[in-house]
Amino acid sequence: MLAAGRGSADPLASHFGVSHKCLLPVAGTAMLKRVVLALHQHPRIGEIMVSIEDEALLPAALGELAGEVRFTASQASAAQSAGAALRNVAKTYPVLLTTADHALLDQEMLDHFINASDGSSSDLTVGLASAETILTEHPDAKRTFLAFGPDQVSGCNLYGIMTERAQKAVDLWQTVEANRKNPLAIVRAFGIYALVRYVTGTITLESAFAIASRRLSISAKPVLLPFANAAVDIDKPEDHELVERILSG
Repeated sequence: MLAAGRGSADPLASHFGVSHKCLLPVAGTAMLKRVVLALHQHPRIGEIMVSIEDEALLPAALGELAGEVRFTASQASAAQSAGAALRNVAKTYPVLLTTADHALLDQEMLDHFINASDGSSSDLTVGLASAETILTEHPDAKRTFLAFGPDQVSGCNLYGIMTERAQKAVDLWQTVEANRKNPLAIVRAFGIYALVRYVTGTITLESAFAIASRRLSISAKPVLLPFANAAVDIDKPEDHELVERILSG
């Protein structure tokens, strides 16, 4: 689980007056604890590893659950933290990668994603929810949607690292992150053909994953989740308000 904060520059932590985003209470429970509890209660989840800056933050956020997790030091970015954490799992696969701001993560979401990932015969799976699924339940939610031809999807912060070969995708993530201000580097990473098709709206979700699979020499597949709440994470104060409303209901 990626749980690193943004330090003093984190607007969410500053807004709520907490030292670290993962300590933010959501319906009275620290956000990090909510996600750890969901993972801890699931029968298919084994060891839980939390990537965070300081191990001392874990008891403050988790209380009695702190003994149920393993600490790994976060790095300078999310992609680097994911890469470092995967190197620490001693090649034990599959690995579920998620984030500490996934405050609505529950057993039903985990069941669906884990079962679909198991049945995919893929090296990598990526959890997504369609715009229709999200907006039907939360019409006022401000989400970022990626358009693949007729498909509009939003990420769900759930990734299935099914085999060691999926490390190639994490390596690509690090490359893209490091070169996000260099368009030519991004073109080299994905290929001009894929980018032109994306920009012109002529690439579907399935074909995008097929192209990425060929580019990385792995098998990568999307997992569409039928749960609007799977795409709701807490990045902004209005996200926190939405989650509190959902939980109170």
